[in-house]
Amino acid sequence: MNLGKYSFGIGDRFNHEGAAQLSAIVEANNEGINITPVWNKSNREHDIVNSEPEGTRKEADTAVKESGWKGNYFVDADHINLKNVGRFIEHSDFFTLDVAEYIGKKSPEENIKSFKESCKTLGDRIDIEGIGNSVSIDEELLDLVANKYLAAVKQAGKIYRHIEKAKGKGNFITEISMDEVEEPQTPVEMFFILKMIADEKIPVQTLAPKFTGRFNKGVDYKGDIKQFAKEFEQDILVIDYAIGHFGLPEDLKLSVHSGSDKFSIYPVMAEVLKKYNKGIHIKTAGTTWLEEVIGLAISGDEGLTLAKEIYIQALDRKEELCRPYADVIDIDESQLPSPDEVSGWNGDKFAGTLRHIPGHPDYNPNFRQLIHVAYKVAAEMGDTYIHLLEKNSKVIRDCVKENILKRHLSRLFEFLLTLSR
Repeated sequence: MNLGKYSFGIGDRFNHEGAAQLSAIVEANNEGINITPVWNKSNREHDIVNSEPEGTRKEADTAVKESGWKGNYFVDADHINLKNVGRFIEHSDFFTLDVAEYIGKKSPEENIKSFKESCKTLGDRIDIEGIGNSVSIDEELLDLVANKYLAAVKQAGKIYRHIEKAKGKGNFITEISMDEVEEPQTPVEMFFILKMIADEKIPVQTLAPKFTGRFNKGVDYKGDIKQFAKEFEQDILVIDYAIGHFGLPEDLKLSVHSGSDKFSIYPVMAEVLKKYNKGIHIKTAGTTWLEEVIGLAISGDEGLTLAKEIYIQALDRKEELCRPYADVIDIDESQLPSPDEVSGWNGDKFAGTLRHIPGHPDYNPNFRQLIHVAYKVAAEMGDTYIHLLEKNSKVIRDCVKENILKRHLSRLFEFLLTLSR
């Protein structure tokens, strides 16, 4: 299956904005960049809003049919493992295999021995152009990478083969995710991870490594941009090398998780992608849900009242709502407005505080991150929330489209178009 050079993951908590999301991608494609849409929703998100993967499939299929979209599109079973993948088999054709929890777990000695034996064909040095000095391949290095990553890649193999048995070879996209860990993978570690993946015969098409810095949900990148640029470029060079030497798929590309709102690194990524003529998969999460709340707020009346109620309840339940996302949010509680203050806001003030426009005087990233994790509150409102989504669908649809097209796709791919001229 062909994911395409550029692909964009579009999460949608409540499965109501598929047409709006796709309209943004259609317009971007009309501007000259071919982007494949991928609707993604994780097992955790399904559990929190009491939905099923079938709903994501229906949303995607309906949006495609109504828009007349002729290109490829996919439905991603996001961050799955062997315990929950069965829930997604029938309705997904893109599977993000999350094996981060297996990094650092001990592998059986026979597996380590077999891996080390296979590395004899590599010679005694790694020399990848562009990543710095060559590295000696010795017993110490092989033990280090095997003990750190072999169990994770073996687990990825198990999950992949489980899916392949059910869906058939070549009938789905495979992504491997190793981003939810503390330390970024080095180029040498990436080299051996890719060799292990090749040894497992996993036809991986996207790989999500850990990068330096903070990729918090719904807000901009926080970290050393120069270091990120170095890692991003090195990862691309290692992937290119691995494709040529290990027989991995020609279309293998990097995947950037929590890629939404990382505006400060978009120019960096675009420059590197252009330099090496490479593709990318950007996975966004939660931004469509935030645009729903923004749309309700600027609709006024009961929509604004509900948006305020979501925030007030979220503030009261902050610890509970933040717990599942503790590693990917940084909220300064002292910067959160009080319920009384928010109660007095009009729709524009609420939207300006929530909408991610760098430099806007009202924008508050702490407020935004709390609303980001508060979709559980909206889910508990049930039909009340859904009714207002539908009642204010035109305003919300415009917000969703503008967010994806103007603040995301245009920001990233405009650089690519500019660099191409």
